[in-house]
Amino acid sequence: MARRKSVMTKQIGILILALSACASRAELTNLTVSASVNTPIPDANVTGVSSSLSVSGMYADISDLSVSLNITGGFNGDLYAYLLSPDNSMVVLLNRVGLGTSNPFGYSDAGFNISLSAAGYNVHDYQNYGPSFSGGQLTGSWAPDRRTIDPQSAASAFDAAPTGNNFNAYFGANPNGMWTLFVADVSGGNQSELVSWGLTIATVPEPQTWTLLSGGLTALWWLKRKRRK
Repeated sequence: MARRKSVMTKQIGILILALSACASRAELTNLTVSASVNTPIPDANVTGVSSSLSVSGMYADISDLSVSLNITGGFNGDLYAYLLSPDNSMVVLLNRVGLGTSNPFGYSDAGFNISLSAAGYNVHDYQNYGPSFSGGQLTGSWAPDRRTIDPQSAASAFDAAPTGNNFNAYFGANPNGMWTLFVADVSGGNQSELVSWGLTIATVPEPQTWTLLSGGLTALWWLKRKRRK
């Protein structure tokens, strides 16, 4: 009888450890990573600057994603920026904001301290939506520009509706790996600085994880019940 109890105790201990590991794995469904860059963006230089962030330890596919972007100084209408995922899918974040037939130079505001997500007003036309500023930087939450045209295209080309990927292009993809931000100032006159940027990623736990947890808890209850007999 003592041996039987010892075996059951060991089985229960192993099951508890397995369930704990499974629960721990399921917990990482939200992750925020960021980078302090503090690098000037070369003026009138399409080579720009880039910064990468590594994401690891997430065990399910992307269900939501947002980007924080902190750029100071310069002339917002000069900037072009995109985000590249680990599988090389690109979303254009900024493409000469404000530029169009009615404004051939774009917006003259100096910098961004914003969050970009799949929802919200398109950042390209932010002055149409009562924007807020702090220290000269645009603030608030916006949707990415999504204009995949060459940033040095004629102003009239920017009048067309954006056709590029939104962040939902990343939904369902593996979040782990290297994410890269690229920013360039493609027109001369004012210099900006990339201060920092970050990613917030949410995932949905895989169904089999919850099935395993449910089955394990049932088995644990059965073992404890059997032990009491």
